[in-house]
Order: sequence, then C-alpha cells, then structure tokens
Amino acid sequence: MKIEVLYFQGCPHHAAAVERVKESLRQEGLGAAGVDEIEVPDAERARQLQFLGSPSIRVNGRDIEPAARAAKEFGFMCRTYQGGLPSRELIRSAIREAREREN
Repeated sequence: MKIEVLYFQGCPHHAAAVERVKESLRQEGLGAAGVDEIEVPDAERARQLQFLGSPSIRVNGRDIEPAARAAKEFGFMCRTYQGGLPSRELIRSAIREAREREN
C-alpha cells in the first residue's frame, strides 16, 4: 500500500496530518506501512502533481476524499478540512477501501 502526504513548506497542518495517517495505519493493523512525504515547492509542480492543497493525502494514488477525486482545480494553496485536519475516520476509510481494491 502506498501512502503519500503532499504538502508545502510551512503548512501548519503537515506534521499533524502525517501523525494522523501513521496512527490510522496502526489502527488498521498496517503499522509497518511507510508514509511518503512529498513536498510541493511551487505552483508549477502543484499542477503537475494535481495538488489539491496542503496537506493532501493519497492512498494508492487516490485522494482520501471521494468527492475530491474528480477535482480539476489544482494549485499551490492550503487545503481545508472540517476541523483543520482530515478526520481519522476519513483516513481509515480510504485505507480500508484501498485494501479491498487490492484483494
């Protein structure tokens, strides 16, 4: 399973998002899975990576928010979640979905 946290330098939610992902992986019995942290340095790279804002979390290349998967507006910006960070349940749901797709 490939987990990515995309962020830009100075994002106030980057570190907490990474910790929340690691916690969710442990809760799903995947504590050994690694988390790739991908720094997005500028707007051009943001477009290339189809970056929806910082922090963005992808599991096996798919955004954790189902509604965001069809998004076409990419850029070098903050990403807002209710509560500031993606919820643990949203992350865990994306992990479970990815496991089901792998089987």
